[in-house]
Parts: sequence; structure tokens; C-alpha cells
Amino acid sequence: MSGGPAAGGGHAVVRLRTAVAALVAAAALGLATGRFVLPSSPGGSVPTPATSATGSVSPTGSVSATGSASPTGATGPVTTRNLLEPAAFSPEIGSGQIHVTDRYGDGGYANPACSSEKTLSQTLGVRGAHFRGLMTSPRTSPDDPTVAGDSGGGVAREVAGEAQSPYLAQNFSERLLLEAATCQEEVPGHWVYGRTTTLRLAPDVTASWMGAYEGSLNTTGSAPEGKEPCGGIAVLRSGNHYGVLEVYACLGTAAMDRVVRTALSQL
Repeated sequence: MSGGPAAGGGHAVVRLRTAVAALVAAAALGLATGRFVLPSSPGGSVPTPATSATGSVSPTGSVSATGSASPTGATGPVTTRNLLEPAAFSPEIGSGQIHVTDRYGDGGYANPACSSEKTLSQTLGVRGAHFRGLMTSPRTSPDDPTVAGDSGGGVAREVAGEAQSPYLAQNFSERLLLEAATCQEEVPGHWVYGRTTTLRLAPDVTASWMGAYEGSLNTTGSAPEGKEPCGGIAVLRSGNHYGVLEVYACLGTAAMDRVVRTALSQL
């Protein structure tokens, strides 16, 4: 009885060794590149921070996906390219009707009167930020070119800047949101902000906005349930960028959500 392999067995062993070597090489390549093809989990794949679908977090905490890759937090300085464009207000307001003015520096931002009027440096201790005014009239305030000079001419005003780190930008946005949230409770007859809605496009790309309600709708000291807002305010953060957007145009919930989402994506 021969101790050698059966006829053809040597070729099978060689093929087996070759296949094993190929699998080992593929695994090594996967470790080097991070590219593995894994079987899908029941009911579909689970998004990861790098590939998760974009979505919004509702007040109940549920996420609604939009089907595109999630953005990543911004880095570097803010430029005018990070600011909201007139097209964001279409179809409610034609982009050709909106005039845009920009400036860089300090000054009053979208802080509400119910929490005292301050400059950005007084609130956050920063030296400067980008200010953008969007208005339907070319007339601007002699004190600030980003503020409409005609009553009712303002569409929106955005203030955005960069912090030294994403953690500091988060701190800034939290402070700005807490300031605005003080206007969610006011004496009846005073204008008031409604409940906070949070959008989350990525772990460090978030926005919180509140609709504005005129005083005649505030009969209990807070915003009425089931009523549409008329514009509002949003606090934005993307990486080390932060911002405040105040919408003067009388936009309802769906339009406000769309505009805030656009501003966040742009930031």
C-alpha cells in the first residue's frame, strides 16, 4: 500500500492551499483598506456614522431618513459660501425678489428681546462672525447693512462663525439655544416661541429650531398647540461651525423645516 497521495490528490492540495492563501491575502487587504463585504442583517443594513442615511430627529426621537449619504462636520473657517442663499425660500418667495447683504465683524445677532439685546462678543466672547441679511427691499438700516431698512422687508438674517474646536462650537450652540428657549414662556399677549424641533444630519451636524407665534395667539403663556408658526429661529452646528438663523418671513412648519435643513447642510 503506497503512502503517497491518490492520483490527482496533489493537484487538489495545491488548489486548496492556493485558495486559502487567496483568502488570507484578501483578509489582509481588507484590514489595510477597511473594505469588507459583509452579509446584510435581517430587515436591511444598519447605517454607520460614516455611511448612515441623512435624517431628522423628531421630538419623539425617531429618525426619518432621506436616502443620501450623511454629511460630515465642517472644518476650517466660515466663508460666505457657508451662508444661506435666497433659493432656499422658494417657492414661498422668489429668489429674484431677495436682496443679500453681507458683513464681517461683531454686533447684535438674532437674540430675542425677551433675553436682552447683546452682541455676539458679549454672549460668546468671540471677535467676529459672518452676518448675512436677506430682504425684499434694497433699503438697509444705517446702523447695520444686514438689517432691512423698511418695516416688513426682512426675510431672514443669519450669523455664523467658527470655533476653535467642534466641542467649543457645541458649547456655543447650546448657549445660544438656551438663550432663545427663554422665549418659549411669556405672559399672555406677548409673542412667543413654540416647542423645539431638532434636526440631526450627522453626529456633529445638528440644528434646533422654534417657530414664532404672535401675541394674539399666546393666551396661556406659551405657544398654542396645533397652530402653524410664522417664521422662527434656529441654532445650527456643523463640526466647528455654529450659527443662528432668524426667519422673519411668515413660514409654516414644513417650510421652516426645509429652510433650516438647507441652512444646516450649507453650514
